[in-house]
Amino acid sequence: FSEQPLNYIEGRSDAARQLYEHIRLVAPTNMSVLVNGASGTGKEHVAQLIHRESKRAGKPFVAVDCGAIPRDLAASEFFGHVKGAFTGALADKTGAFEAADGGTLFLDEVGELPLAFQAKLLRAIQEKEIDRIGGKAPIKVDTRIIATSNRNLDEAVKNGSFRQDLYYRLNVVNVNIPPMRERPDDIIVLAKHFAKKYSELNEIDLKPLSAGAEQKLLNYLWPGNVRELENTLHRAVLLSTGNEIGEDAVILDSQDAVINRNENGVMTGAEFV
Repeated sequence: FSEQPLNYIEGRSDAARQLYEHIRLVAPTNMSVLVNGASGTGKEHVAQLIHRESKRAGKPFVAVDCGAIPRDLAASEFFGHVKGAFTGALADKTGAFEAADGGTLFLDEVGELPLAFQAKLLRAIQEKEIDRIGGKAPIKVDTRIIATSNRNLDEAVKNGSFRQDLYYRLNVVNVNIPPMRERPDDIIVLAKHFAKKYSELNEIDLKPLSAGAEQKLLNYLWPGNVRELENTLHRAVLLSTGNEIGEDAVILDSQDAVINRNENGVMTGAEFV
């Protein structure tokens, strides 16, 4: 990988190294990628890393939150429209496919797209061309697709809420991001990164994590994954009052996720406190 500061998804665990190796193999290709992972694991950051390490790195990376698009505006958001194509179309609009031409189109929560629109999306991906609403001719586009979904798309295909042919088109390569509970070796590495990030952002002197704070971070399952870890360290930086970040400044969101680990990071008991 190109040189870069430690970011949202990086770590030193075996699981992280396997993830990076998979990305190394996938990034140089033009294949569509489906990124799987629980909420907060950093799926968009993985997509950005794939784009940055690809031959498309100098071209746009366009992210679309599929779950936030009103059903009646999906075609306009993806394919664009010309002025006067419908009521409210006061000017030409470039859609996401055109905006990402030559680069990468990231479809976040693709499972939320309405079934009626999925056929249009499939055609655009297969034919590499789109039709602006009200346009006179198809427009050729060269976009790589990276998609994510918190929904189980296998189940969505089975229950008929997601097209099987679109699923296969998106799932040419599958990248799985492990949850934080499977990456204990990364917890302190990422915690120190976030402590540095938010100390600089808030113009606060960087403080080390105390031994007690580190152990408290390790003795937690992180149901919110990396996003929760980041929020916890941001809060700890602001709340710490001594010369180090103590365990009192580490406020966990769920006491039901507190566990015990030995010095090797292995859970030593199933009791939750």
